[in-house]
Formats: sequence, structure tokens, C-alpha cells
Amino acid sequence: MSAEVKRYTLEQVEALELAPGAERENLEGLMLAITSEDELGEALSKALDYRGDVTLTLKSGETIEAFIFNCKSGPTLDDSCVQYFTPGAPEKRKVSYAEIAGITFSGKDRAAGKHWEDWVKAYNEKKAAGEKNIGLAPDALE
Repeated sequence: MSAEVKRYTLEQVEALELAPGAERENLEGLMLAITSEDELGEALSKALDYRGDVTLTLKSGETIEAFIFNCKSGPTLDDSCVQYFTPGAPEKRKVSYAEIAGITFSGKDRAAGKHWEDWVKAYNEKKAAGEKNIGLAPDALE
């Protein structure tokens, strides 16, 4: 018994899409000074979702360029920490929430502008120009 494979055109696939992509807040270059626990929580949530490096400014004045990959909440700010990687250092690092005075979204957001609609538009433009073997390929990381 063989199953019939149904094939769709690009136009049919576009018509099947039920929901538009979520809009992302443009955070590149945004500097957030932390003055309360609520602001810290909101800033760390944004930093965790951000797909680029941030600069953490500590209360000591030290700055850390980091890619945040985890936030661990504890009963107090001293017991809570941010886990991150820094450029050129292979090991995970962490800093206490209590030490953070500010967050700057300093790196390029690697997910910005990566929408299905943009890809379809570029695909259709290439197709209309007569290009062959058009495929989906990732952008260079620079």
C-alpha cells in the first residue's frame, strides 16, 4: 500500500499560513539602567530572549560583554544569577542579580528581520529574475 504524496505550490503554502509571525521589539543599542527588582526582571527577560551579545554593567563599575543563556531565580537577588558566555572564553560564567546595575543590548540581534515574508519576497524576486536552484541559506555571521 503506497501513500499518495500531495504537493503544494508556493502560493498554496502561503495561503495555508494561519498566523503572522510575532513582531520583535528592536532592542539593538538600548541601554537599561536598573533601579528596581521589577526593572531587573524585565531587563533580564529581554536579555535572555535577545539573540545577540549584551553588555552588563555591574554596580562595581565593571562591564562584561556577554551572551546570556540562562537566568536562575532564587529567594533573594544574591541567590539569583545570570549565566553567560563571553567572547573568547569557552566556559560558562555567572553573575549575581544583586551585582547588575544596567544592561545594554550592544551586539547585533541575529534574529532581527528574519521573517518568512521577507524570505518569500526575496525568493520570488530571484525566481522572477530567472535564477535557478534557489534555496534557503543562513546569513554569514561576519
